[in-house]
Amino acid sequence: MDLKSTLNLPRTDFPMKASLPKAEPAQLEKWESQGLYAEIQKARAGAPPYVLHDGPPYPTGAIHLGTALNKILKDMVVKSKTMAGFRSPYVPGWDCHGLPIETKVEKELGHKGAVSPAEFRKKCREFAMHFVDQHRRDFKRLGVFGQWEKPYLTMSHEYEACIADAFLTFLERGYVYRGLKPVYWCLTDSTALAEAEVEYEDHTSPSIWVRFPIAGGAPAAKIGANVDAVIWTTTPWTLPHNRALAFHPDFEYVVAETQHGALLVAAERVGPLKNDIGIEVSNLRGPWKGRELEGLQFQHPFLKDLRVPAVLADYVTLDTGTGIVHTAPGHGAEDFQTCQRYGLETYAPLDSQGRYVEGLPAYKGKTVFEANPVIVALLRERKMLLGESKLTHSYPHCWRCHNPVIFRATEQWFIKLDAARNGATGPTLRERALEEVKKVHWIPAWGQDRMHSMIAERPDWCVSRQRFWGVPIPVFYCDACGKVFDDVPALRNVIKWFKREGADAWFQHSPEELLPTGTKCSCGAAKWRKENDILDVWFDSGSSSLAVLGKDDLPWPADMYLEGPDQFRGWFHSSLLIGAAIKEAAPYRNVLTYGWAVDEQGDPMSKSRGNVILPRDICDKWGADLLRLWVASQDYTTDMRLSDDVMKQLAEAYRKIRNTFRFAISNLFDFDPSRDAVPDAQLEEFDAWMLHRTAALAAECSAWYENFEFHRVYHALHDFITVDLSAFYFDILKDRLYTFAAAGRERRSAQTAMWRISDALIRLFGPILVFTSEEIWKYLPHSTEEKRSIHTLVLRKPTDLSAGYDGKKAENWTKLAAVRSTVLKALEAARNEKLITSGLEACVVLRADVQMMGLLHSYEKWLRALFIVSQVELQLADTTAEAKFGPSVLIRRADGKKCERCWNYSIHVGDSTKFPTVCERCLPVVEAILGGAAAAS
Repeated sequence: MDLKSTLNLPRTDFPMKASLPKAEPAQLEKWESQGLYAEIQKARAGAPPYVLHDGPPYPTGAIHLGTALNKILKDMVVKSKTMAGFRSPYVPGWDCHGLPIETKVEKELGHKGAVSPAEFRKKCREFAMHFVDQHRRDFKRLGVFGQWEKPYLTMSHEYEACIADAFLTFLERGYVYRGLKPVYWCLTDSTALAEAEVEYEDHTSPSIWVRFPIAGGAPAAKIGANVDAVIWTTTPWTLPHNRALAFHPDFEYVVAETQHGALLVAAERVGPLKNDIGIEVSNLRGPWKGRELEGLQFQHPFLKDLRVPAVLADYVTLDTGTGIVHTAPGHGAEDFQTCQRYGLETYAPLDSQGRYVEGLPAYKGKTVFEANPVIVALLRERKMLLGESKLTHSYPHCWRCHNPVIFRATEQWFIKLDAARNGATGPTLRERALEEVKKVHWIPAWGQDRMHSMIAERPDWCVSRQRFWGVPIPVFYCDACGKVFDDVPALRNVIKWFKREGADAWFQHSPEELLPTGTKCSCGAAKWRKENDILDVWFDSGSSSLAVLGKDDLPWPADMYLEGPDQFRGWFHSSLLIGAAIKEAAPYRNVLTYGWAVDEQGDPMSKSRGNVILPRDICDKWGADLLRLWVASQDYTTDMRLSDDVMKQLAEAYRKIRNTFRFAISNLFDFDPSRDAVPDAQLEEFDAWMLHRTAALAAECSAWYENFEFHRVYHALHDFITVDLSAFYFDILKDRLYTFAAAGRERRSAQTAMWRISDALIRLFGPILVFTSEEIWKYLPHSTEEKRSIHTLVLRKPTDLSAGYDGKKAENWTKLAAVRSTVLKALEAARNEKLITSGLEACVVLRADVQMMGLLHSYEKWLRALFIVSQVELQLADTTAEAKFGPSVLIRRADGKKCERCWNYSIHVGDSTKFPTVCERCLPVVEAILGGAAAAS
């Protein structure tokens, strides 16, 4: 008698082993051939839009873990919004101009002058395109969907025209000026830098105290003869360009009689000066307020023909130094502003590599850092060096080449932050941007304060760069009078050329070709020269909302910008300023930022440390879905650790998730939802309760997706699948699934709940496990119209899942689950004592008070299945004290014999002469199957 053939044992071709590194590329090919991205957009036609606007990475090498983290987070936003019913197109982009590419091409060529500017730009374009293709391939491998065949590139003709046009709009609205001001200057790359391109690293500088002898001026009489003012500086190289000494108007200054002579310093700095340079003070004269010393004249310490004045400035502090500040207007923003007030010369005769083009023979021709020891020696020789040491301090560096930068006064183009449009009354550009910051939803919330302080405190934006690979600043100079030609309508003729030929047109056509025919200067001349500088690449990327949004059915502003925290000074920042100036609004409604990817010790990943984990290697070893699982499992508002051990833990979590779905699939082998699904009203209460719980989970996950809390989604799904389903619900269902009549209502109820739960959960996993969710979806039974990719579908609504279940009854099952936990502990103890070897050998005796006994009697038919035992007996507790701590549990061996089919024990095994080895529950099923088969034969 073949009883096994009467069981509904699981059947499936769904593989237990995922083999993601092999399976995922095959799935990608299928998606590519079917045009899945287009299918998704078609499925959401007419739906409300939600647009995440892509921040463009530099295409300069293989993607790293941080790049993968960025793209996966963006993809989870897009996919979760798509499955929430939005039309969420994703247009990827690349920032193709700028120094990272230019310096790479220079290295390949040996030097930039080896080819013409047009040829150099062509090579930059080819270099960028090579890595765009490589990035595109690697991003697709991560399961990121998007408009990959038509991305936006800042080097495209249309985009370059947009950048130039945006600059001309700034010019037209009165936000642009050209002026001589000190700006950050990279000596390595020979170009100006914006604040966003500077980072601070430790640097060791000479620390010196220098004499400036008093040489005249009205206040000199009260100071006395033979007195030297003392300054302190860590930039000896700026001393040749000193043009003043700054005093605070309200500080008190004294003359200290020392073994080194009479020294003029701030009264509060006399004590620290004793420690700094070991002076001994025998007498003090004064004090005088700083404002009383205005107009003093000082002899420069080594330039005999130069005298400099005492000026007043409220930025002078008493924290360090002497309370008197060496002022070189060509090398500091505050110095520049002070000297502008006093009409003093801004002097900075350095070339683009930081070499002195004027000065004493000792340092002329040297770079500023080469000149430091030379100038210190010069001061020592002239007996003007009062003290010296070394100081390690935080110093500005170029964030691309990581070399120290300097402040250098040069003619540059600036965006004026504290100007209103065309000089009219109303908010300035800075004020407008600050107002917009308040309207944006920042995730995390600290982003608002960070952006506000950066906008509030930043200087005017230097937007000119002395390079080739970028968008030229589209202005001309009259050859005759040198005046800047700023007729914006005429300049917009250049935009037409850029749309046709790209910014290369600037280098391939004469000014007369680029301007409208017959264009003349106000002086009457018609001969022009072009501006040589290009625009800051942050102006390029900041213009992306203008170039990409507001067209092709992509609304402006974007719903979200998502990047790392460095973009508060970068793309978030420049985009906001450009949006505020041109659209008078922020280009984003939400800004999400995340922490850094670090190793297991919390250290940043870098090649020099040898702790880099490449996305490509993870995909080859573990699969992209495991990398996506890592991203989803982390709270991205903090730094995220990744190591081999972390991946092993995630692989185990993935295995549990996969096998739980495999169990469901294997028990739905004979289930057709359109034919076999049980109506809500006919579902077993246990199944309806689990659907009710799934509905609550779906509601929570939908809310978390809406708030971009992906780690909450993942952990809730993982816990529900492994604890509530695998270890609880599915475990309890096995008996009903395997042994009940295949088409009976009880088994179909279990299958209906299992199918609906699996259907809902795999959709919730869709934005995270892109490949696995598609694979599972193909094996789950569906109606014909839902045979499409899971990624074209929407999340199940909680109301569709709840099965009309009376939520008040849920508390009953919560109490029963608690009783089950108590029973399972007792069963484990009975196994350890060798009383039983499995739960099915047991009879559970429960003793409880009247109230609990009422609940247990109400659900008595479920208790055997709930505890996975053969028999349950209920007894009323004798006393209140006995039931004080809840039901008591006694385990004894079950009565009767073991059913050969279901392995439950029953006193009715043997009642049937035809099927003597089966119990009363199995008998009708066996008779229907084997009896019917015998009759048929």
